[in-house]
Amino acid sequence: MPESRARLVLRQLDKSDLKAVIEIQRKSFKTIEPWTKEQFESQLAIFPEGQIGVEIDGALVATSSSLIVDEEDFGGYHTFDEVSDNGFIRNHDPEGDTMYGIDIAIDPKHRGVHLTRRIYEARKELARARNLRAILIAGRIPGFAKQSDKMTPEEYVRRVIRKDLKERDPVLTAQLGQGFSVRGVLKDYLPSDTESRGYAVFMEWLNPEHHPADAPFAVRTVRVAAVQYQMRQITTFEEFAQQCEFFIDAASDFRADFLLFPEMLTNQLQVLVMAPESSTTARRLDEFTPRYLEFFTKMAMKYDVNIIGGSHLTVESDKLFNIASLFRRDGSVERQFKLHV
Repeated sequence: MPESRARLVLRQLDKSDLKAVIEIQRKSFKTIEPWTKEQFESQLAIFPEGQIGVEIDGALVATSSSLIVDEEDFGGYHTFDEVSDNGFIRNHDPEGDTMYGIDIAIDPKHRGVHLTRRIYEARKELARARNLRAILIAGRIPGFAKQSDKMTPEEYVRRVIRKDLKERDPVLTAQLGQGFSVRGVLKDYLPSDTESRGYAVFMEWLNPEHHPADAPFAVRTVRVAAVQYQMRQITTFEEFAQQCEFFIDAASDFRADFLLFPEMLTNQLQVLVMAPESSTTARRLDEFTPRYLEFFTKMAMKYDVNIIGGSHLTVESDKLFNIASLFRRDGSVERQFKLHV
């Protein structure tokens, strides 16, 4: 069963990432200074598991920082400098009950492939593994700058939640989509964040698997979406791809872990390579193999969902095989040959 190398990888950051981290932060934040070498190395030394990066094709494209605190210490008003210890996180408490995310930065060239979601999922996984009560964040509201002369930050947040503003706030909307709820608005949280006018939205995600030390662990679940696919008439491969992407997009919105397309999915493409003999038509489907693999690999990464791409007739060593492929959201692909008796 051949397996390809993952193109998208979540991993812990290390000292060699400093230059890339600084570059990504500078591209992401107009007025906020990036980490210094001393701050970055302090974070790595104190809580390495909480410093998470994402690389695509070997290049770092997203970075994040977090620490563990006691909720009672930072459940009320506080500033960025206070909770982050001025970026050094020396206040990290391994015995604390709450993770606090202090930073996420995404290379603008790689927005649109759900990198923020992947980082939050990694944080949630870490919170579950450590049996933490919750994750706290104080999120930016960069869209507030255009509205600050018309409304208070509290009203702005309410209207973003109600979706009655013409322009969505990219940061707050993304965090709401990750299951975070608003606890309040923090004034002067980060004065250098002029786009947010210094304000931040204090938000919380509660770990549904949190339990007392003597309680049994919660059952883990996996969400699987199955496609009821209609073989419509098509005239190009692009029409086939567009139809498939509709279901992939919907599954991503419902936060499916796996999306299952039906067997012989690409038989819809036979109309594009028709031959007098059906056996010849079947073999001609192999002409679409490179595009089939490229398309579903791209979709799995873009929409952050593992895709079982039905099955596809493929010619190998002059023999015709029906092969099912698993396209992982990290960009790797695994194939399973259907048994031929």
